[in-house]
Amino acid sequence: MKIVILEPYFTGSHASWAEEYVKYSRHKVEILSMNGQYWKWRMHGAAVTLARKFLSKDFQPDLLLATDMLDLTTFLALTRQASASIKTALYFHENQLTYPWSSKDRDLIAQRDMHYSFINYASALTADMVLFNSHYHLNSFLDELPRFLKSFPDQNELNTVQRIRQKSRLLHLGMDLKKFDP
Repeated sequence: MKIVILEPYFTGSHASWAEEYVKYSRHKVEILSMNGQYWKWRMHGAAVTLARKFLSKDFQPDLLLATDMLDLTTFLALTRQASASIKTALYFHENQLTYPWSSKDRDLIAQRDMHYSFINYASALTADMVLFNSHYHLNSFLDELPRFLKSFPDQNELNTVQRIRQKSRLLHLGMDLKKFDP
């Protein structure tokens, strides 16, 4: 199987996860990434940059494996001529519905933080499969999602929570722990 990992925030645990997935996978895996900075801008704009990079590649994968930092809906819209028949999976390292915000964050103070949660929701709804790194993250996202959707004035599409739940699975972090052997 040929896989493209789409990682807009390639640093820290996000980079480690992707690199070790490539290293230990039996599949042919290519990473399309961006520097791990400006997380809010990555959630909004990375889909455009990664779409351009994807379309310029001569690599036709069987699976697009995007992380929670990517607006998968925008990416797929921009690449539909090349990605329409490719299966997609969305991997949650964390989620914006339950991730704690800094009390000093300007978006939180202005009460503008729901958009990042909506990106996670719409991307999960769009993906063929939704993967979480732990039971905790899977349950926290799916348990919080109805409350999030009920915060909208109408047409809150609560039925979509079950659709996402049915295609959600665990994919634990693969970690090389040899450095802890001593």
